[in-house]
Amino acid sequence: MDAEDFSQVRDAVRRLVRDVVVPREQEIEDTDAVPDALRQAAAGMGLFGYALPEEFGGLGVTMSEDVQLAFEFGYTSPAFRSLFGTNNGIAGQVIARFGSEEQKKAWLPGLAAGELIGSFALTEAEAGSDPAGLRTSARRDGDDWVVDGGKRYITNAPIADLFVVFARTEPGETGGRGISTLLVPASTPGVSVGPHDRKTGQSGAWTAEVFFDGVRVPADALVGEPGRGYAKALTVLSRGRLHVAALCVGMAQRVLDESVAYAATAKQGGAPIGRFQLVQAMLADVHTELLAARAMVVDVAARYDSGEDTSVGPSAAKLFCSEMVGRATDRAVQVHGGLGYLRSTPVERFYRDARLYRLYEGTSEVQKVIIGGALLRAAGMPRG
Repeated sequence: MDAEDFSQVRDAVRRLVRDVVVPREQEIEDTDAVPDALRQAAAGMGLFGYALPEEFGGLGVTMSEDVQLAFEFGYTSPAFRSLFGTNNGIAGQVIARFGSEEQKKAWLPGLAAGELIGSFALTEAEAGSDPAGLRTSARRDGDDWVVDGGKRYITNAPIADLFVVFARTEPGETGGRGISTLLVPASTPGVSVGPHDRKTGQSGAWTAEVFFDGVRVPADALVGEPGRGYAKALTVLSRGRLHVAALCVGMAQRVLDESVAYAATAKQGGAPIGRFQLVQAMLADVHTELLAARAMVVDVAARYDSGEDTSVGPSAAKLFCSEMVGRATDRAVQVHGGLGYLRSTPVERFYRDARLYRLYEGTSEVQKVIIGGALLRAAGMPRG
């Protein structure tokens, strides 16, 4: 799409988020669910497929456009974006980038239309950011693959129609080698999903354990070459990390807006608390880091689109922005004082919601290992 068309899409998303979703945030929190009306509104705007190819019903946005939309999504409850996030991100991108034409035709139109929910099934009890402990297996049996194992913390698992499953197909290999990617419909016999997890924050964004007990899928469920699945995971996770960084920017903007409005009107001793210089200092710190984070995300997205940097930059952005939003929400609670500790106050909810951003799509510590390792390899240090 051209710049004018995208500007209209972004403005429409902003109106939807601020006029329709924000007023229902407390409902999402209280019910731990996204109302059906919001899902329908998102589908009607094409949000379930904004990052998927246009030929399959998506909008085909660039990474630079993706982060602009994420700035808007981040302004409200994370559950809203989570509903369609995996379709556009780590699940949908595996099919869009590495799937066969038949797989793309079979799944992408439904994902883009919001008729189907995709789920990315990588994490296990002993395999998070490091694949060495991955135990889920898939073996050939005639013309089929048979999948056995379990996954945990899988976003959208309770409502998923399709699982993009990472399983070890070469038992003799270790680490990231010998892992393959399989498309497993949720309705396949042997697939079961546990109750959705009770989390500290991000209510309405459901995660759960998924179990595969002798699950049989045809040979054409394999995505790409066997044994190369982990490389696919890393590729889509890198894009996802930059998207998460942009969500953190959106959330920081929201808590800053809430805090400025509160400080300008709430009174102590007959005067607005914004008159106190230490309150002003907290607002200034949030604003300054927010400016830096937004500029960083925009720059990294441009270099991602050009192909200049599709790994280190996204990790650096995710590291900085996820840590930044943690500080921003903490300061927002402080500005609000006792009110900021009440469940009825938006900044308290965002304080809990923000904590997850330092964990998923790779922890802050993993991002540091990626960044530091890449810098040293570029300097000629041999791999260990």
